[in-house]
Amino acid sequence: MKEIGGYFELELSYGEEYHKSALRLNTGRNAFEYILRAKCYKKVFLPFYTCDSVLEPINKCGLEYEFYKIDNSFRPIFDFETMRAQEVFVYTNYFGIFDNNVLDATKRARNIIIDDAQAFYAKPLPGIDTFYSPRKFFGIPDGAYLYTNAGIHYELETDVSYERFEHLLGRIDKRGDEFYSAFKNNEKVLGNQPLKKMSNITQRMLSGIDYKFAAEKRKQNFRYLHEALHKTNQLPLELDNSFVPMVYPYLTENAEELKRKLINRKIYVATYWPNVIDWTKPESFEYYLVANLIAVPIDQRYRVEDMNEVINIIKN
Repeated sequence: MKEIGGYFELELSYGEEYHKSALRLNTGRNAFEYILRAKCYKKVFLPFYTCDSVLEPINKCGLEYEFYKIDNSFRPIFDFETMRAQEVFVYTNYFGIFDNNVLDATKRARNIIIDDAQAFYAKPLPGIDTFYSPRKFFGIPDGAYLYTNAGIHYELETDVSYERFEHLLGRIDKRGDEFYSAFKNNEKVLGNQPLKKMSNITQRMLSGIDYKFAAEKRKQNFRYLHEALHKTNQLPLELDNSFVPMVYPYLTENAEELKRKLINRKIYVATYWPNVIDWTKPESFEYYLVANLIAVPIDQRYRVEDMNEVINIIKN
């Protein structure tokens, strides 16, 4: 029976989700697991340059896996002719700016899954299994979207998220560094979660986001940084107005000191992904990326003044 009256819940606006026709699940890695189970794959081909969380669903399903390399344009170095019927190739749309690589890979792979965790705004290609992790782009505690033409044969429970908000609410009232441990704890909690539907509160939050504003700010900030830094950026980035990037990837030699200076100025730049150091050799491109790529924040919270501060630190 529906409740009527009583105290108010958190006030959230009603709007429309960006991925309104997708399956709504509780985490990105569980969206990946959903595909693996629904399609009954036996082996997965993964890029070396990826988060180790992708191994969680593979191990849960008891599947074989094998890594492949990428070139300096983030294209896969892989012989697609060797793939068999129950094997699947995973390609990551890195930083949300490699849609062209996605299109090329879908034409060549026998079976493919597109990891759009870093490319929330990228449209899924028809008939291609694709999953998204919206908390990489917006202030929500969990949740994932999945496009697939396959299904699993049991009913999923709906997730519950109300205990995962400390870091999100705390950063509004206080400084982010005061709640970083709460953020890290939430990341840990999301590991090894059972496969569930997206929680009601996460779906409500995703229904109230100004997606157009967020996309335009990200593109503006990316272009502004690229105009100032492209001559010293070792990555050959191509600007396309249809892409909505997650970060500005700035690749430079000996980046450790620069990362330290940025973080000391409270410009928090992530490292993608430390686990890759253990998987690769020092002479590999993937190893070099982990050591020297600076993921500069460009999201909808920031203006030109903020980008200028980043530019000044990097140039000086």
